[in-house]
Amino acid sequence: MSKLRLVFETHATTTDNEEGRATGWLPGELSAIGREQAAELGERRRGDGIAAVFCSDLARAVATTQLAFGDRLPVLLDWRLRECDYGSRNGGSAAEMHRSRADFLDAPYPGGESWRQAVDRVAGVLPDLVTRWSGRRVLVIGHLATRFALDERLAGVPLAQSLRAEFEWQPGWEYVLR
Repeated sequence: MSKLRLVFETHATTTDNEEGRATGWLPGELSAIGREQAAELGERRRGDGIAAVFCSDLARAVATTQLAFGDRLPVLLDWRLRECDYGSRNGGSAAEMHRSRADFLDAPYPGGESWRQAVDRVAGVLPDLVTRWSGRRVLVIGHLATRFALDERLAGVPLAQSLRAEFEWQPGWEYVLR
């Protein structure tokens, strides 16, 4: 069976990011810097052999994808690639959200979901990708929960470890699915 090569990129910077809010399942809006980052993403991935883009259906991820790729590549939106649902804390303080996120490994946020539930939801996309895109290279644009799911399921990084680590942006993460 052929390998599926998956590249993960986060959505570009939002006004919420700049204002210190954890957007969660709220739509979010790209900032001026975010729009520049999205354009740069498109240039960085031009000629990268990407066959299709899979994207969270939240507005900030969709806007990143549209600005980066326009109609240059097939784009498939999937709600399972969304960020963790912080429930009543969607839009709250990012600093507080990140400081306490390990408390929600298995316990859901009030009115939302746990990180384990979010990772399981995101991981549900993986068999579908392998079924249709085996032997190809695809790009996934999502959120922190998307990265945590890919790290846990494809790189063996325990979710509890990811929840304690500080996020460090980089220009994409590469994974291989068999």
